[in-house]
This record gives sequence, structure tokens and C-alpha cells, in this order.
Amino acid sequence: MKLDTKEFERKMKKSIEVYEESLETIRVGRASAAVLNGITVDYYGMDTPINQMAEVKVSDAKTLMILPWDASTLKNIEKAILASNLGITPQNDGKNLRLNFPPLTEERRRELKKQVSGMGEDAKVSIRNVRREGIDKAKDMKKAGEMTEDEQKQSEKAMQDLTDKFVKEIDAITSAKEKEIMSI
Repeated sequence: MKLDTKEFERKMKKSIEVYEESLETIRVGRASAAVLNGITVDYYGMDTPINQMAEVKVSDAKTLMILPWDASTLKNIEKAILASNLGITPQNDGKNLRLNFPPLTEERRRELKKQVSGMGEDAKVSIRNVRREGIDKAKDMKKAGEMTEDEQKQSEKAMQDLTDKFVKEIDAITSAKEKEIMSI
């Protein structure tokens, strides 16, 4: 009985999804509501994502508008954005916030590229942890007599092939994001 790799493939796909979601939060010179993902505001004692307490819309390629549903939260949203590492100072007109995305400097591009590369490495580590989990399961099944040594070797090879496939995908995603950062 060979190891069923479907569960491990699902976990690896999830790692890629999480990686892609985290890349969306990196601003690359264009206004995107995704840069606010992960920024929460203290709203009546609860940490609340900005998109749950305000309308966030892109008014042009370089400007993001935040229109709070409750005007009393404007200052708190502004503080949360300033406290984040977004690197943009919101402009408060008393009713809404405007985020103007300045063009990226060469130095900031290099920092972002390095950050993307590090996030890619973290995603690869996650994939490799799933591989180790699969190989350990195959070894346990061999020990318990549920598979032969040949089946264990085939299972380990299947896990390695799966790992190689997803690591290549991460490399492609990372490379595309780095090119995007450097070409803006």
C-alpha cells in the first residue's frame, strides 16, 4: 500500500495560497486595497480589519480612499495605518482618508525584493515541512508493516516529486513579483 499523497498535496497548495495572499500586502507603487489586509483597528475593544469598518476604493492608480462608515473611527484608522509598516502617511480631510502611493525609490525596491525573497523562502520551508511529514508517515507505515520497503521508497519519491513541483511554483511566483517590483 503506497502513501496517499493527496492530503500532503492539499497542504502544499494551501502554503502557496497563503504565500500569494501575503504577497498582495506588499505595495508595488500602484494603489491596491490589499495593502491594508492585516491592518486592524481598535474598534470598541475589538481588533477589526479596516475593510470591515470602511469602504476602501481605488480612486486612481496612485490613490486609495478609505471612507469609514462611522466617522468617529477616522482617527483610529489613521493611527493604525501610521503604526503599520506601510510607509504612507494618510491624509485626513475630516470625513475620509486618502493614501497617496509615491513612486518607489530604488532603495525601497531592493528592500521589497529582499522581503519577497524571504517570504518565498518561508513558503519553501513550509512545503519542505509537509514533505518531511509525508516521509515520516511513510516510515511509520513501513515500521507498522503496512507497506514494503519498495513502497516506502516509491512514497518518498512521490513526496519529493510533489515538493519539487511546488518549490518550482514558489520560485516562479517569487520571480514574477520581483520583476514587478523592479519594473515599476
